[in-house]
Amino acid sequence: MPERQLPRPGPLQSISASPSLPANVGTVLAFDYGERRTGVAVGDAHLRTAHPLPAVIAAGAARMTAIAKLVQEWRPVLLVVGLPLGSDGGAHRLGQKVARFARELETRFCLPVAQVDERYTSTEAESRMREAVGARRAAQASRARKLDSYAAQLILQQYFDEPSA
Repeated sequence: MPERQLPRPGPLQSISASPSLPANVGTVLAFDYGERRTGVAVGDAHLRTAHPLPAVIAAGAARMTAIAKLVQEWRPVLLVVGLPLGSDGGAHRLGQKVARFARELETRFCLPVAQVDERYTSTEAESRMREAVGARRAAQASRARKLDSYAAQLILQQYFDEPSA
């Protein structure tokens, strides 16, 4: 009986400067920017799943140093940043800072950066966390520390769920 030949896989597509994932492969890091804390999540573009990581509790250069360690560890093909908008879709007080943060990520790490409307992600994350652990006082401090990264997880999941991703 002749040996069956398996098809050879084609070359992997590289990620272009566009924030979409044409090859649907690789790791993606997402950020929920905050002035004191930045929530972080990681996801797999093929599986389209997101998971929270510990938040970066730093600002300025220390924040970028911490993010550089995450980029080195996870080797993402894309970065996603939550874009804060007002409830009416207009500008938010953090909008310019977040845009500057996104540009710095793109420049520093030479990776494409997608921005996702993050309206209500913190509220949704808090609601889900409250449901999961209840309203116990002991859990409140822990919830506050994890909230930003759960919001980043929702931002990344929202990115994966968009048809253009």
